[in-house]
Amino acid sequence: MKLVVDEFSEGTRIDLFLAGVMPDFSRSKIQTFIKSGNILVNNLEVKPSYILKTGDALICDTKDSIIKFEPENIPLDVVWEDENMAVVNKPSGMLTHPTVNEKSGTLVNALLYKYGNNNLSDINGEFRRGIVHRLDRNTSGLIMIAKNNNAHEYLAGAIKERRFSKKYLAIVKGVIEKDSFTIDLPIGRNPSQPHKMGVYENGKESRTGVKVLERFSDATFVELDLITGRTHQIRVHLSAISHPVYNDTLYGFGKMKIKTDEQVLQAYKLEFIRPFSNEIVSLEIPPDEKIRKVLDFLRTK
Repeated sequence: MKLVVDEFSEGTRIDLFLAGVMPDFSRSKIQTFIKSGNILVNNLEVKPSYILKTGDALICDTKDSIIKFEPENIPLDVVWEDENMAVVNKPSGMLTHPTVNEKSGTLVNALLYKYGNNNLSDINGEFRRGIVHRLDRNTSGLIMIAKNNNAHEYLAGAIKERRFSKKYLAIVKGVIEKDSFTIDLPIGRNPSQPHKMGVYENGKESRTGVKVLERFSDATFVELDLITGRTHQIRVHLSAISHPVYNDTLYGFGKMKIKTDEQVLQAYKLEFIRPFSNEIVSLEIPPDEKIRKVLDFLRTK
C-alpha cells in the first residue's frame, strides 16, 4: 500500500495516522511494523513518533516477512561482555542492521549467528535485535549490544540521561586553532534531502566537544566527545564549522590527498555503568586502519 500525506494530515504522528487508515491493526502492531522496517517514509526508515509532512510518501507492507534475513558466520571483535550485554568493535563498511535493500553482511546478521535469536533484545524490532544505538556504515568502533530487553531499557535510559561517555577520533580538513571547545548547534533533517541532516534553528539541541590532538599543514587530528546523540551529529557539526571529516563525501567538500573508504571517524572510547551494578566499565581501542593510514601520510609530508 502506498500513501501520500496531504496538508490535513501534516503534523500527525505516523503511528496515529496509520491507525486511522489501517483499522485492522492495533496501534502497537503498527508501531512494530514501523520499527521492523515494514513501513517507510520517502524510502527511509523512521520512528513511530515521526511527524508527518505534506507530500511524504508512505510505503506500507504489512507482511512481517518484508525483511527476511539470516544469521551469518561473520567474525566479530567482541571487546567486552557479560550476561546482559556486549561491546563490539564494528568495522568500517558494515551496516549496523539489515534494511529493505540490504539483508546480509550486517552486524545484526553476525550477532544472530553468535548469540542466537533468543539472546538479543527485540525492543527495536526483529531486524534490530540487540541494537541499542547505531554507528554509520563507514564509521568504525565501539557499539553496545543488549542481550535482553531489561538490559536494553537500562542502556537506552543511560544514553537518554547521558549517564555514559562516548568519544571518537577523527581527522578533519583544515587547521583548528582552538585547543578545545564545544560545538552547540541544533540539528534537524534536511527538508529537501531527507537522507541528510543539517544545522537548523528549529532542530534538536546538539552538542559536540572538540579537543585537538595534533595539527598538520592542512588537517587536524581531534578527539570528539558526543555529548548528545543526534543522527550524523559529529559529521554535521564539523562540516558546519568548515572542518568536515576527512573523506566524508556526504558532508565534506573537495578531494582529499589520500583516499580511504569514506569518513575517517572512529568511536574509540566508551565508559558506562555495567547494567544492574555500580561497576564502571571503561573501554578504549587503538586507532583503526583508516586513521593510521591518514596520520602516516600527514606525518611524513
